[in-house]
Amino acid sequence: MDMLRNASVPSALLGRPGGGIERLDIAIADGKITALTPSQPGPGRDLDGGLVLPAFVDIHTHLDKGQIWPRKENPDGTWLSALLAVASDRVGLWSAADVGRRMDFALRSAYAHGTAAIRTHLDSIPPQHEISWALFEEVRDAWRGRIELQAVALVSPDVLVDPQALDAVARRAKAAGGLMGGAMTVFDRSKEAMLRLVDKAGELGLDIDLHADETNDPRSRALEHLAEAVIETGYGGNVLAGHCCVLTVQDKATRERTIAKVAEAGIAIVSLPMCNLYLQDRAPGGHTTPMRRGVTLLHEFRAAGVPVAIASDNTRDPFYAYGDLDGLEVLREGARILHFDHPQDEAWSWARTVGADAAAIAGFDYTAKLAVGAPADLVLFRARSWTELLSRPQADRLVLRNGTAIDTTLPDYRELDDLMEA
Repeated sequence: MDMLRNASVPSALLGRPGGGIERLDIAIADGKITALTPSQPGPGRDLDGGLVLPAFVDIHTHLDKGQIWPRKENPDGTWLSALLAVASDRVGLWSAADVGRRMDFALRSAYAHGTAAIRTHLDSIPPQHEISWALFEEVRDAWRGRIELQAVALVSPDVLVDPQALDAVARRAKAAGGLMGGAMTVFDRSKEAMLRLVDKAGELGLDIDLHADETNDPRSRALEHLAEAVIETGYGGNVLAGHCCVLTVQDKATRERTIAKVAEAGIAIVSLPMCNLYLQDRAPGGHTTPMRRGVTLLHEFRAAGVPVAIASDNTRDPFYAYGDLDGLEVLREGARILHFDHPQDEAWSWARTVGADAAAIAGFDYTAKLAVGAPADLVLFRARSWTELLSRPQADRLVLRNGTAIDTTLPDYRELDDLMEA
């Protein structure tokens, strides 16, 4: 048996009220947590009050896009330019070999940072769906036991309203055990698209994960239409909506109506604070200071009983020039951008948005819980409090998987140099 002594653990992550941080000893045997007891002197590894968190869960990423920035920059930082840049790169260069190497690089980065489960969206506009889904199945098998992987078919609104194309993509996703999704902002057939998406998902028994309203155009109503479609059809699968930025520029009545419908429909919400801060409120062709943060009304959703999470989104591609699939970075920036304050309350912790709550929303086998019987998949820090944890990158963290320390050396960007010369 191994013993981690004098560890700081947030009470809220243990399911206990109080909002404080407890000093505990964590016993580990056969790769699992066997005891959580008040700290006392004895043999074992003394953490000197260092915080211990469960390994991270990242439920909205784009592994197929990652790392292409050096060969395909975003010329003005806008969402539309990102969309066009990625489309050009995808059509010209996304072979299985290219996407596979970039996916593996991303997963090694996430693993070294301490992530145990990832959901990725896969660009699936035909014929890319045949390339990327077959590759994903191989990558998922190769990473089994290290990172639990899920994938979502990402398509345009035009595909959602094309019965033949939608069926082809949905059936490929189903064959791989994936989810059905898409991206929707202002679209004149928005409600029809949502009904078709929900109907097809219901027909094939697929869960849904949609990019909704990633825009500052107040006419966008994808999230509301998605909620209406779920309610009207009686769809019984799990539904997650990401981004939902437009709520910050809509009137109070629209905001309240949409949140109420989302709660009634049982839809969960994931905010992508880093990517949306980067993309939203940019003016094409010039440099202006953004006035909006781009994140959705996460506090209001949670107050309405809606499950919420935050995630990485894009990494080093035209949608976001930065990022490294580091769950701690997501939590740190989320705390600052979304005012998580600091980051817990009396009985719940915002740290769950990159942990247990994110895992529950996605339905991962990995639950990201600190509990007796849970896997000893832990991230150990020298920081002793939230303010210490979130003030530095914590590059000296120790990552345990099944109770054993892993190599946290990050892959070198030079590995991808030949791909960037394409």
